[in-house]
Amino acid sequence: MLDEDQRTTILQLYARGRAKRQIARLLGVSRGAVQQVIKSGRKQAARLNRAELAEPYQDDIVALLPECRGNLIRVHEKLLEDGAELSYQALTAYCRRHHIGHAPPEPAGRYPHVPGVEMQHDTSPDYAKIGGRERRVQIAGLALAYSRFFYIQLYPRFTRFECKVFFDDALDYVGGVCPKCMVDNTAVIVLRGTGADMVPVPEMEAFAEHRGFEFVAHEKGDANRSAVVEGLFNHVQKNFLAGREFDDWDHANREAVIWCDKVNSTFSRKLHASRRELFAAEQPILRPLPAWRPEVYRLEHRIVDLEGYVNLHGFKYSVPYRLIGRPLEIRETKRELRVFDGPRLVATHIRRLEGPRRVRLPEHRPPRGALLRPDQPLPEVQHVLKTAPELGDYVRQLVRRTSRPRSRIALRRLRRMLEDYPRQACLRAMNDAERYGLYDLERVERMALRNVRDDFFPNLPERFIHGTDDEEAGDE
Repeated sequence: MLDEDQRTTILQLYARGRAKRQIARLLGVSRGAVQQVIKSGRKQAARLNRAELAEPYQDDIVALLPECRGNLIRVHEKLLEDGAELSYQALTAYCRRHHIGHAPPEPAGRYPHVPGVEMQHDTSPDYAKIGGRERRVQIAGLALAYSRFFYIQLYPRFTRFECKVFFDDALDYVGGVCPKCMVDNTAVIVLRGTGADMVPVPEMEAFAEHRGFEFVAHEKGDANRSAVVEGLFNHVQKNFLAGREFDDWDHANREAVIWCDKVNSTFSRKLHASRRELFAAEQPILRPLPAWRPEVYRLEHRIVDLEGYVNLHGFKYSVPYRLIGRPLEIRETKRELRVFDGPRLVATHIRRLEGPRRVRLPEHRPPRGALLRPDQPLPEVQHVLKTAPELGDYVRQLVRRTSRPRSRIALRRLRRMLEDYPRQACLRAMNDAERYGLYDLERVERMALRNVRDDFFPNLPERFIHGTDDEEAGDE
């Protein structure tokens, strides 16, 4: 079809007396096209007025669209059930041309970015081949808004712990920090509100404040505001993850850093320079990182099971066998797990994301043949008898009547009672318990408390020992 400039030239040449054949030869068009233009005498091409296949069903389409919740596939199926004869492509093209169920596209805003002012963070789910099979991954990215200098990492999940670990690594890679970090309205960072009314989680707000920046969120529906980091994920999915295989998560993230170095140094036709060249002008303006940053770790509490392990995220990590039954504190960092018994570090493990579910260190198990034989006394027995030698018979019966792990816990409780309560009151309670064959230490402890009551509070009512309801206590 001839455009308006060609039609104008044909009419001008014909008006100057040029023959139709000569005009066609000069412009390289057919004589029939020249004849049609001269016959119409118009510079503008005529519009094709042909009926559209979906036009007779416009009222039905408009009525069915809300019923089908805007799904044109269901609208097409309903029309076919009612006897309509049109393809799905004809239906969608008609709806698109007449803006039925389709809002006309709005022009994207322009966001001028000043060097060293803003960085953008977001995550995107995808799949990567790690360890010989497809795994779902979370791609975390940080990009500087002005230079587009970026950093990415892959994680099996993305919680606040992984978020803080990622930011520390990303800021080390960048070597500085911008005062603002634009994020979407993610629950990892956002406590409530959106856009300018966004309130970050106090934990994440304190983390950002110590690093010298603050989290800000774009307005709801204004996804183009964070287009710098959003456009990065498309490049990661179609370039970095395409055709690559990784041995494990550490290998994947090492390769991600190498890929970031390569792409950041590559010339960009859109930017008219490489990201690293633009970053060289932006880096001196960035805020310096603090001289000291508190270590990022996640705090967990676990009780050592009867096999001498603590369970964390589906993996079992060994601890010294003498800590069976004790509550321990676990500090999970990016690389390792540190296990504390009170203030004392008792075990350190490499943090695992995959592999065997049991992690055992040889030093956490006694040497062969060093385990206690049934006829050997427990260390706790020696500790109790050292405190109260007259309880030898009662201690031996207590050990005989309970299993070995439970007897060790009971002996520790017995020793604590001897240390916490007056000695005579406690010994008198245990002698009575031995005479009546009572080895329930909870009841023995109540007997000791009753003896303490008799020694120090002779007029104390009985209900303060056995307990009564609040109404009876109020009546007294």
